[in-house]
Amino acid sequence: MTIVVGYVNNPAGHAALDRGIAEAKKDGRDLVVVNASRTSDRRDSYRLGEGEMKSVQDYLSRSGVQAQVLARGSEYEPAEQILDAAAEAGAQLIVLGTRKRTPVGKFLLGSTIQRVILEAVCPVLCVKASH
Repeated sequence: MTIVVGYVNNPAGHAALDRGIAEAKKDGRDLVVVNASRTSDRRDSYRLGEGEMKSVQDYLSRSGVQAQVLARGSEYEPAEQILDAAAEAGAQLIVLGTRKRTPVGKFLLGSTIQRVILEAVCPVLCVKASH
């Protein structure tokens, strides 16, 4: 049984990762952490660098859950990358971090979370970062 976490290096991403770890520990599930990015290089600010990737992997190791981190970066939208990872892993749950966005921001930039919620074949848990 697997949980997929959509992760970016910001407070919402950290909240999602922490909740994913907590959910995995409850039922002894594995985690697949997806750092979805539009490109495979650092032009996308959400793309993890080598140091950030190692930090996430170390954090997961200390948590005691079985986990892998995927940072694919592709021409596909981040929502597609998360949904594809969930399908490949046979995920029972997807965990995403949310942040406040204006309606205009959602319209202009799209909403990865909205698309994942609408298209996922398993439950999606959205968590807010504590401020």
